[in-house]
Amino acid sequence: MRKALKGYLELMRPANLPTAAADIFAGIAIILYLRNIEVLSFLSENGGDVFLLVFSSIALYAGGVVFNDVFDAELDALERPERAIPSGRVPKRNALYFGAILILIGIALAFKCTVLSGIISVVLTTAILTYDGYFKQFGFAGPLNMGICRGLNLLMGLSILGSLTHWYISLVPVVYIFAITLISRGEVHGDNKKHIVWAGILYTIVFLSIALITVVKTDNMLVLVPFLLAFAFFTIKPLIKAYKDNSPKNIKKAVIAGVLSLIIMNACWVAGFANWQLALAVLLLLPLSILLSKLFAVT
Repeated sequence: MRKALKGYLELMRPANLPTAAADIFAGIAIILYLRNIEVLSFLSENGGDVFLLVFSSIALYAGGVVFNDVFDAELDALERPERAIPSGRVPKRNALYFGAILILIGIALAFKCTVLSGIISVVLTTAILTYDGYFKQFGFAGPLNMGICRGLNLLMGLSILGSLTHWYISLVPVVYIFAITLISRGEVHGDNKKHIVWAGILYTIVFLSIALITVVKTDNMLVLVPFLLAFAFFTIKPLIKAYKDNSPKNIKKAVIAGVLSLIIMNACWVAGFANWQLALAVLLLLPLSILLSKLFAVT
């Protein structure tokens, strides 16, 4: 029983789930600032809607990675036999049902918030399943599809007021996740220095985009700077190490750093569009993710 329970938890990638919640917090902070709504009063009056979107995002992410392992069961039997499905701890059919339930919960919670959020959740689910089942095999379309999933997740946060403006901000996480997915191409066999160079270029574009959008839209650049520097440090340092020693071990560490640093990226958005106190609160999700990464696989 304990092994089966741990298997289901492993399927959901618990260490990654706080990054999905952080996307929602970032989207909410951005849209409230742009609509001149005081964030603390909104959170106190509309905490239920925030709760719905956060847990919708978590459920959709969890369901997506469960389906990823369902589609990859045969390949994982060869390359990652320790995973829940190939090891036999979770039957493939049960994993399929589990993933479907999580996704349906995610969609229902999003529609409970706003109709627009629900529509975005359906589009996000489509993007998740097309990546899991088909597009991830392609060198360009796969990373792009994965990035679109993360952009749509931020878009869900932006949709909390029931309308959508400034959607272009969601393109920034698309670029960032594209970079991480490029790095992950060498996670099993190594030898991906070209991808790492491109990832470094894309990371730089992300850093500059966050800074530029913050400068243009707000007057909080000084608040953003320390968070942005932390974001750059935690992503670039392992990337350089993976380039110098292009081994699967270092590549995997660079991927994990990139995934967990999504929380820092979202803290940057909150710092730029809200205040440092709320940004610090989002950043506190990082120790939770790091702790969970010691117990459960991130990739």
